[in-house]
Amino acid sequence: MSDYNLTFLPPKARKYVNPYVPFVLGGLSGCTSTMIIQPIDMVKVRIQVYAATQRGSVSPFTMISMIFKNEGMLSFYKGLDAACARQLLYTTTRLGLFRSLSDHIKAKNNTKTIPFYQKCCLSMFCGAVGAMVGNPADLALVRMQSDATVTADQRKNYTSLFNTIYRIIKEEGILNLWRGSLPTVVRAVSLNLGMLSSFDQSKEVLAKYIKEGTLLHTCLSSAVAGFFAVTFSLPFDYVKTCMQKQNQRGTAYKGIMDCIIRNYSEGGILRFYSSYATYYVRVAPHAMLTLILMDTFTKFLKKSKPTLIPKPPPKVEAKVEQVAE
Repeated sequence: MSDYNLTFLPPKARKYVNPYVPFVLGGLSGCTSTMIIQPIDMVKVRIQVYAATQRGSVSPFTMISMIFKNEGMLSFYKGLDAACARQLLYTTTRLGLFRSLSDHIKAKNNTKTIPFYQKCCLSMFCGAVGAMVGNPADLALVRMQSDATVTADQRKNYTSLFNTIYRIIKEEGILNLWRGSLPTVVRAVSLNLGMLSSFDQSKEVLAKYIKEGTLLHTCLSSAVAGFFAVTFSLPFDYVKTCMQKQNQRGTAYKGIMDCIIRNYSEGGILRFYSSYATYYVRVAPHAMLTLILMDTFTKFLKKSKPTLIPKPPPKVEAKVEQVAE
């Protein structure tokens, strides 16, 4: 396990806080990135909902114009509290767990790197765990963002994250907080497989050509990770969005397979990539920002090794000096 520079904490507290630092840094990185990317995520969800309900496609610029004209500027940040809550649950878990387990394996094997297949297994496992933990907030986010796309008589008029979760529990049951959790988990597994494993692997490969630890090295590695994360996860993200936007009063699909089959029969494989451009602009920069911030925060806290137990003063030398006097 890595040691972080926690000299700002009391010595006795450092050894207890140290194991949780990767989780804190993961959540902080995810929330910061989300606050920047949130408007793009809103447009992405609206395009996916439009494709599923209107049986057609719309360009990102057209959707931006529609949202701004009909709902105003602040609507681009609707669901920001749910998005940040999701990051605090989902990203904190997946990034913190991945980094902690990776560091543990490296320390156990006394090596600086781990095999690629282990990175893949770790990233998929951490993605699945994070998705289950963060699914209620993810569901609330999708409900809040897609509520304005239905007719006035079907709108729920959610006001906040807690209002959305409370009403879902009250009207549909607590288990419905995990509605669409299977595609969410599969999407998280595919996204993390593309993002985390390729990021660490890219860093190792690019280190042969670019100085390791530089901003260019980190940015290029995160760009590769963003591309694979988008390509692997978009079909599952589309299915997840279709399943989660349903409500008890109007269920459009009987299940996940029904959702996949109906969308495929109506639009082919391209239906699942209907929002590729918007999804890429949203996920790739978010992945890049999150990974860059995570690396930056980690380096900042590792500039010097903390001493958990302060060394006693050199008493022997002090005595010698007194005798010399």
